[in-house]
Amino acid sequence: MNIVEATKSYERWLGSHLPLVARDLGKKHEIMHGSAFGFLRATYYRWLQQAEKHGLAAGGAPAVLAVGDLHIENFGSWRDGEARLVWGINDFDEAHRAPYAVDLVRLAASALVAIDEGSLFVGAQRACREILAGYTESIRAEAGPFVLEEKNAHLRALALNDRHAPVVFWKKLLAKRRPATMPEAEALLRQALPAGTSGILFSRHTAGVGGRGVPRYLATGMLDGSHVAREAKRRAPLSSAWARGAAPAVADYERILARAVRAPDPFLHVQPGWIVRRLAPHSTRIELADLASAAERREVLHAMGAETANIHRGTRGAAARIARHLRRQKDGWLYDAARRMADTVHKDWKAWRKRG
Repeated sequence: MNIVEATKSYERWLGSHLPLVARDLGKKHEIMHGSAFGFLRATYYRWLQQAEKHGLAAGGAPAVLAVGDLHIENFGSWRDGEARLVWGINDFDEAHRAPYAVDLVRLAASALVAIDEGSLFVGAQRACREILAGYTESIRAEAGPFVLEEKNAHLRALALNDRHAPVVFWKKLLAKRRPATMPEAEALLRQALPAGTSGILFSRHTAGVGGRGVPRYLATGMLDGSHVAREAKRRAPLSSAWARGAAPAVADYERILARAVRAPDPFLHVQPGWIVRRLAPHSTRIELADLASAAERREVLHAMGAETANIHRGTRGAAARIARHLRRQKDGWLYDAARRMADTVHKDWKAWRKRG
């Protein structure tokens, strides 16, 4: 099955389980065409096929409740219950049980794809070393969440830079509103908005890459003279179910959040068919464009590895088993595996640009 056939098959399967937004799906295809990194973000279903083909899950790596669709732009910031700024992985839509190395290789491969196309400036092998060093340190020692107050100044600077300033954030968000509503989503959003919110407007919302086409709704309003917003996103069945030919199931979002080493987001609510979250300035995804200096890029890659370990530590007994497995690995193993998968992504992307 080639990339075009895989995409058609996956989208038919996905559309049989929930209504898709054709306009957003078309935009997703454009993103897949535009860059190899955008292609990687949009095609986790294909990654699973290729990972199986290349034996990525082989080698006896201990299994964990893994993020699945992990990449270097799947990190962002939020406010915890004490209003402290926190940084970490912010999307678990594809969380499923898998060998821990699957997450590490995908994270490293995403860095290599970004490096290959000139959107991330750091040495390829150095990037993999930083990710693996952060992961290994966090697995072997009691790690803590990335709370951006007294510590983690470099991450705090990223989260609070001008690209995420309130005026910029609200201008961008409000400009994208397309008035629309759905009774179930509207009820959830009304419940999530703070009491006293006025001028509420419901609209379709488009965000991310991999989940484009899956319905999202946005509610915006005014509270005490300033904007507030909430998003409700339909929960799609796991791509891993399609890849295995298994019965559709959704990610165990609540369990992975509850067990991971992290400071929770009190505005993130997991419903049976929806994910509801607060949208606000400085509580957004960190993008490649945010990484300015070479030292900053290395520090952030290191932190990404450590945050991945924070998630994996939530699987009971996994840390000790992973630490033992890591000690048996040859030098350069992560780079070698990530390079093979990054090359596979580039090959698929070229085929999509030609035939998709």
